[in-house]
Amino acid sequence: LPKPTCTHSVPQLILLSVAAEKVTSLGKDWHRPCLRCEKCNKTLTSGGHAEHDGKPYCNHPCYAALFGPKGFGRGGAESHTFK
Repeated sequence: LPKPTCTHSVPQLILLSVAAEKVTSLGKDWHRPCLRCEKCNKTLTSGGHAEHDGKPYCNHPCYAALFGPKGFGRGGAESHTFK
């Protein structure tokens, strides 16, 4: 088995290898329940999330709030910041 990105003890790995499918995301292998948003810890799906500095984030609200446009409404026409 390829070494997953997440870190577990050996007994945890044996259980997870049996109970969970491997998913590949961000060029790495993950246990399905271990692919989680860095900010809110929500479980993510492969290809259904955003990435920043090699770490997974849910698209909304975490990635948008942390790295998206700033200003009122965080996106759309109302997001323009006046100076």
